[in-house]
Amino acid sequence: MSLWSAFCYRLCRYVLIGPVLWLIGRPEVKGREHLPQRGPYIVAANHLAVLDSFYLSRALRTQVFFLAKSDYFDRPGPIGLAQRWFFRGVGQIRVDRRGGPGATPALTAATGIIERGGVWGIHPEGTRSPDGRLYRGHTGVVRVAMATGVPLLPVAITGTGPDPARPWWRRRVVLEILPPLDLTVYRAAGAHGTRRATDALMRTIAARTGQRYVDEYANRRRPDQGLAA
Repeated sequence: MSLWSAFCYRLCRYVLIGPVLWLIGRPEVKGREHLPQRGPYIVAANHLAVLDSFYLSRALRTQVFFLAKSDYFDRPGPIGLAQRWFFRGVGQIRVDRRGGPGATPALTAATGIIERGGVWGIHPEGTRSPDGRLYRGHTGVVRVAMATGVPLLPVAITGTGPDPARPWWRRRVVLEILPPLDLTVYRAAGAHGTRRATDALMRTIAARTGQRYVDEYANRRRPDQGLAA
């Protein structure tokens, strides 16, 4: 992590963004005892709202790196310049996040985060849920975890999705960090094992959030953002 990235991260966490997140969501974090004390690891969470990644970053003890789609870095004009400054400043990694061949740069970038001792955060659905249900996860997160051998921790996020029945000032965001997923039983099964492990990851999250699991990709219903790997 560069000094500039570290400075921007702390500025956002403690001054610019962190206090606002606390004000609007009063976040409660459970399961911090499952976080490794040192070394790289991966956190994989469900995705209900834009702020999920921000709340996830705030919940951990160290900076979390996400893969930012290249569109965020390519926008012209002053707004585009501000976006590039923000994403580069907080250490986000620019990648082509489309499916198919575009997944390879994303997985390479994620592996690089781990190899540098960083923490990689990802929403395996690849996009925000269009209807509050939990959708099938892309296998990239498990592939990176198996290749690098680092812990993969599921995270269940509730309270960030739309809720017309409750005003924002009465909502509370809860992030529950779950024990690392045991990938041992899936390693010897090749691609089939990777798929099964990803399904187990998503069902573990669904069991804690209470979301109904849908065994199809959300981005086939509503293309959006995310790592489709």
